[in-house]
Amino acid sequence: MPPERPDVLDLATALIACDSVTPARGAVFDVLEAALLSLGFAVDRFVVGAAPDGPVENLLAVRGTAGPHFAFAGHLDVVPPGTGWTSGAFAADVRDGLLYGRGAVDMKGAIAAFVAAIPVTSAGTISLIVTGDEEGPATFGTPAIIDRMANRGIAPDLCLVGEPTSTARLGDMIKIGRRGSVNIWIDMPGRQGHVAYPQLADNPIPRLVAALAEIDAIVLDHGNAWFQPSNIEATDITVGNPATNVIPAHAAARLSVRFNDEQNGAALVQRIEAIVQRHAPAATVTARISGEAFLTPPGAFSTLIGDAIEAHTGLRPELSTTGGTSDARFLSKLCPVVEFGLCNATMHKLDEAVAIADLETLRDIYADIIARALR
Repeated sequence: MPPERPDVLDLATALIACDSVTPARGAVFDVLEAALLSLGFAVDRFVVGAAPDGPVENLLAVRGTAGPHFAFAGHLDVVPPGTGWTSGAFAADVRDGLLYGRGAVDMKGAIAAFVAAIPVTSAGTISLIVTGDEEGPATFGTPAIIDRMANRGIAPDLCLVGEPTSTARLGDMIKIGRRGSVNIWIDMPGRQGHVAYPQLADNPIPRLVAALAEIDAIVLDHGNAWFQPSNIEATDITVGNPATNVIPAHAAARLSVRFNDEQNGAALVQRIEAIVQRHAPAATVTARISGEAFLTPPGAFSTLIGDAIEAHTGLRPELSTTGGTSDARFLSKLCPVVEFGLCNATMHKLDEAVAIADLETLRDIYADIIARALR
């Protein structure tokens, strides 16, 4: 028998039924691999990394060897479900035209729609880049797949990421860029002592507060044509002093910086570090840059996707760079990247759900995008 494309609802249901809280491994990848093997893909599954950020399972599937090469990227891991669901978070329950379950929109539904959209035969090359660690640290997720691709000489020409970008209606927004992100930890040392004898102690709190005030006054930029202004936010201040009559030995704070393409992560860290150490030379500043800002300038790829969306929905999508980070920040180093997927209203919430009609329409849009990209 010739191969058949899977039914989008059946595949989405099977994926959601697998408990795949980040980092995902095992059964959920089994479901996806089986669907791809039936469509003639060569599937490479591998586990990489050690604790605390690993191990992580990833999947790279490729069909075809000639150009053009169109890639789809996504993740099978989900955030923890929380408590209070109407039905189980992994029950994959269908009610009143909706499919409920953790990952329904973020983003097992989009993965199911893309696989169901793949033609049985096609010109060119199609690949899927799927990780089990987008919702986690992402240390051994998509970056590890990119390394694997480089070692095998696999280089897509275009990449579509299936993140839930739509807002009020399916197809009303696509993402052509994302801001960068860096978290910064500040540890301000002092010397513990009795509050009645401050000359015998060294209180770190005033220095930390002064440094944070100076940081808070920074205006990094005013935004530009495609990005909102960069911002620095204090997200935690910790002293941990249970005593009312003791000057603490240290104080700590955490910052989160979201920045546009006028900034870069390393320079931002250096700027913060200089301010902190001006207030306290012995202070330590550590940082984790989650990703740099990127922009896929409006052009042929975003137009291709917009045309396909308009053909099936009548909507012309807004081009946006808003929202949090995604694995597109890594994939943008390979080729032009655009993100487009389901409505994001219920992602990460209790009773996350996707309209079955949207799943079917997304499948049809993805099929149109594949056809246009492989012409």
